[in-house]
Amino acid sequence: MSLMDTIQRWFGGGKPEPRTPPKAGGETAERPSRTDATARTDTRTETTSTPTGEDNAMSHHIHIHPAVDDGVRPGRDDFAGGTLRCHCPDDKVEVTVEAQCAHNHVCGCTRCWKPEGALFSMVAVVPRDKLKVTANEDKLEVVDPSAAIQRHACKGCGVHMFGRIENTEHPFHGLDFIHTELSDDSGWAAPEFAAFVSSIIESGTNPDDMSAVRARLKELGLEPYDCLSPPLMDAIATHTAKAKGVL
Repeated sequence: MSLMDTIQRWFGGGKPEPRTPPKAGGETAERPSRTDATARTDTRTETTSTPTGEDNAMSHHIHIHPAVDDGVRPGRDDFAGGTLRCHCPDDKVEVTVEAQCAHNHVCGCTRCWKPEGALFSMVAVVPRDKLKVTANEDKLEVVDPSAAIQRHACKGCGVHMFGRIENTEHPFHGLDFIHTELSDDSGWAAPEFAAFVSSIIESGTNPDDMSAVRARLKELGLEPYDCLSPPLMDAIATHTAKAKGVL
């Protein structure tokens, strides 16, 4: 099995899950609504990965994610965690994290929860033993029990509160996936890169706009990749090699 086959098996490779009807008071569990910035607005054809002047001008109108659209804010070295809350007006699900997050990034895959109007989700990981549901756990349900990442979403608003990997053979077992924007606490580690960028096309983004999207990501200091970042890809490849007895 190739590395990319492994990525697709473990993470879905950015391929969309079946759409589900919108939940009351929230979005679908898989896809965000598109904004005017991502609608088909011209007939440009992407012929090069080098941003043009037009791409750079358009990039300022692209909504990557609310947490980074006005610039990437740095985290704090002394930050030790915080509380995540769902979007319900009352009886909120609360998840307490007692650690700084790692590998924070924006992700274009169609499986992660995204805020309304955002092209990307923002996802980080924390040690599994540092995360605990501390309020209204009964409101949580797993979005897709067959997925490698068990995404625990609020049944009321549809927000994904955390993702957990139960497969002990998975290279990221022991790490839970979180959306730090659900916390009012400041100091979470800043996003470092953009993953599965081309997958936003599967959410409805005009392919002609991809050069501008990548230009905006680079303006924000978020290097765009169509998989994961090189260190994470190395970690997955190392795990696969050890499992095969190559290392």
